[in-house]
Amino acid sequence: MPGEIERQEDREPSRRNGSAEIGELVGRLTAEENMDRETRGRLLGRLAALLGQKTRRAGAAGVARGRWLGDLLVEAAPHIPIRDLETMQAHHHGLMGEELADKIVKVAGNGTTAVGAAGGVLAAVQFTAPPLLLTAPAQLAAETLVVAAIEVKMIAELHEVYGITVQGTGTARGAAFVTSWARQRGVNPLEAGSLTSALGTAAKSALRKRMLRTFGRSLGTMGPFLTGAAAGAALNRSATKALAAKIRHDLRQTMGAPPPLPGPRSR
Repeated sequence: MPGEIERQEDREPSRRNGSAEIGELVGRLTAEENMDRETRGRLLGRLAALLGQKTRRAGAAGVARGRWLGDLLVEAAPHIPIRDLETMQAHHHGLMGEELADKIVKVAGNGTTAVGAAGGVLAAVQFTAPPLLLTAPAQLAAETLVVAAIEVKMIAELHEVYGITVQGTGTARGAAFVTSWARQRGVNPLEAGSLTSALGTAAKSALRKRMLRTFGRSLGTMGPFLTGAAAGAALNRSATKALAAKIRHDLRQTMGAPPPLPGPRSR
């Protein structure tokens, strides 16, 4: 698919090693707009299992500080599939400009809503089992990572819609969009150091705080029965829409209205 940070193939993630599989799982969970509930739940569960191994090494304090979660997002970012403007327009039946931006935000909101709902269902099952206290941190980390990745994808594609194409390696582009997500601001390609693969001290601090806020949202999915599913879905949708509004405002300030492309308009 044109414009991806790293090309993703339509296959089940391999299990050759934990770090590689985490990236593949995140890529899969952010790539498919119409993934069925069973598949999403299975992939999210597998991701939680992998992160469970890492949370034991990081420890509760490491997870609580947010740095570990931020490092996970930076590592996963090159696997997030980002479409270029032509691909998005073709996929969304010729939509252009603000209408295309609206669609990108809607798709992202649907995605984070579905992750919150899936997390709530998993939590409802786990509340009947003793290992809850051991599995909960990993489940929350998995939800947090996927929600953040979906929003990073949304931000990257909004940049394309508003005429800001970020060049560079997959790692550098991933770091730029993760920083944009953390700061809730658009990427300025002319800003010194904005397209490096390493985040600066200020960016790391912003990322840590942002990941902790997202992690806090995921706590709502741990409610009893299925109340957590409804809470997680609603919180995620609202937060994704609010983030999109901030990014779009910033991009309009920089570039003005998104440039239209020649082509048929959707009916």
